[in-house]
Amino acid sequence: MSEILAIFEYQFFRHAIYAAVLTAILSAMVGTYIVTRRIVFIGGGITHASFGGIGMAYYLGMNPFLGAAVFGVLTALGIEYITQKGKVREDSAIAILWSLGMALGIIFVFMTPGYTPNLMTFLFGNILSVTRTDLLLMLIFCLLLTAFFVLFFRPILYTAFDPEFSRTKGIAVSFYRYLMSAIMALAIVMSIRTIGIILVLSMFTLPQITAMLFTRNFMHIIPLAALWGVIGAVAGLMAAYLVDIPAGASIIFFLTLQFLLVKAFVTLREKAARKEA
Repeated sequence: MSEILAIFEYQFFRHAIYAAVLTAILSAMVGTYIVTRRIVFIGGGITHASFGGIGMAYYLGMNPFLGAAVFGVLTALGIEYITQKGKVREDSAIAILWSLGMALGIIFVFMTPGYTPNLMTFLFGNILSVTRTDLLLMLIFCLLLTAFFVLFFRPILYTAFDPEFSRTKGIAVSFYRYLMSAIMALAIVMSIRTIGIILVLSMFTLPQITAMLFTRNFMHIIPLAALWGVIGAVAGLMAAYLVDIPAGASIIFFLTLQFLLVKAFVTLREKAARKEA
């Protein structure tokens, strides 16, 4: 117990805990939109395509996460545009942009003169290297996103699940869908810092499907997903430190284990309720 408490004396570990909590809250809001709208594959496309922006930014001597953000947003808007216009099948467009982004990222990293960056940091994340500036940016984005969801919850919900009805009510469906695509891309890129490209999509889906074992109400899923996300992220981070394993992978492992245990509990409870009936 004393060993566990002692690690909180280190600033880098406290920063990692804060980052895990903020990532869980961020992914709860955006991830609920992704899961309930059934566009997880789009999230995967944005995640992997953003690697192209990382490679280009390295080649141009820019901040790699800035490049990922720009490339991710453009990819998200491109997918939404193709989906609305219907000239190319959605899954085909995602596959094209997904593979193109990864290919461009590898090419530009290879072409970058001098020291070749460690790609493992971007692929699997490095939550223990999160700085105070990173935390501040994540906090500001979380607060802005929370305010946006509170103020525009109904248009977000209506345009996501019933665009035709939304149009009859005079809601700008295209505007909200494009805006949510951009927000989705920014949230994913911010989470790459902590979880990594390979694992980030799990953070945006596992807490949500765990929450959906208890409710299907969009408004109720968000806080429940945030709770499960925080529990899994903190538990995974603690285990990563104690066992000396990669933090990002440990967090996803605990989120998965958490889902399986909760699923088993809910199933047993439902069976017991049926026997009593």
